[in-house]
Amino acid sequence: MTVVAEVIRSGFVESVHHGVVAVAPGPPPTENDPIFPRSSNKPFQVVGMLRSGLVPAAEDDLAMISASHDGEPFHVERVLSMLAAAGLDAAALRCPADLPMGEAARNAHLRHGGEPEPVLMNCSGKHAGMLATCLVNGWDPESYLDPKHPLQLALADTVSDLAGEPIAATGVDGCGAPVLAISPYALARAFLRLVESEPGTPERRVADAMRARPDLVAGTGSEDTVLMRAVPGLLVKRGADGVVAAAMPGVGGVAVKISDGAARARYPVLLAALRRLGVSTPALDEVVLGGGVPVGEVRAVIQG
Repeated sequence: MTVVAEVIRSGFVESVHHGVVAVAPGPPPTENDPIFPRSSNKPFQVVGMLRSGLVPAAEDDLAMISASHDGEPFHVERVLSMLAAAGLDAAALRCPADLPMGEAARNAHLRHGGEPEPVLMNCSGKHAGMLATCLVNGWDPESYLDPKHPLQLALADTVSDLAGEPIAATGVDGCGAPVLAISPYALARAFLRLVESEPGTPERRVADAMRARPDLVAGTGSEDTVLMRAVPGLLVKRGADGVVAAAMPGVGGVAVKISDGAARARYPVLLAALRRLGVSTPALDEVVLGGGVPVGEVRAVIQG
C-alpha cells in the first residue's frame, strides 16, 4: 500500500503509515480492495432504518443512531429516551457493556464508581434505532443482530444500494452487529450521495441531522464534532481501525483507510485530502510528545 502519513519526531521520520485515500467523483484509487468501514457505515444503516419504516421522535435521534458517541451524559440520556419511546429500556440492548469512549466522560464515570454498561457503549444509539425499527415492523427484537434477521437483510440492501456495489463480505463489528465490506471508493461515493440527495429523502435527513447535531454523533471536542461545526455543509464520520469518511456537497466525498488501523493517521490524511479538494478546514494536530512536550507531528503524505 501507499505511504499516506509520516510520524515526525525531532525532525526525523520515525514511522510511516500506509493506507488508501479514495475521492469521489473521480477515478477509483489503484488500491481499492474492499474494507470494513466499521462505524463509518452507520449513516447508511440509518438510511436503511428509515426506508424500513422507522419514525424517530425527533430528527436529532437520527444523529444519535448514527453515532460513535463518547458516552457523555447527554448521549446516555438521549439513548434512554429513544428506548423509552419504543417501550423498552437499556436491558433490551445487545451491544456489550463498556465504559464511555471519551476520556473525560470515562474518568468522570469511574470517579463516581461507575461500571461498564451497554448504554455507555459508543454504538448504543445505533442499537436503540435497530430495536425501534424491529418493533415498527413486528420483527423479533431478541435476535436483531443475526445477519439473517429481516432488519439486517434490509440494512445490507441499503448499504449495497448507496455504495453502488455488492457487499464483499459480512463480519461482526465490535458492538456485535454485522459489519459490511465495501470498497473505499464506494464509501466516498456513498457519503457524497448522502449530502447531495434531495431534501426530505432518507439520505438527506440523515446527513442533515448529523450536521445539525455533531455533538451527538461524536462528543464534546471530538474531531468529527469540531470539523462539522467549523465547516458548514461538511459531513464526517469516524470508524474504528483507521477509517474516516467525509463529504461536501458540490465538492466531493473522501474515504480514508489506514492499513495498520492507526487512528492517529486518519485525520491528518483526511484533512489533507479535503484541502486538496479546496475545502478549508481547521487544524487537528496529531502531536508527537517527548518528555511530555511536543517534539513532532503526524504529517500526511498525499500522492499526485
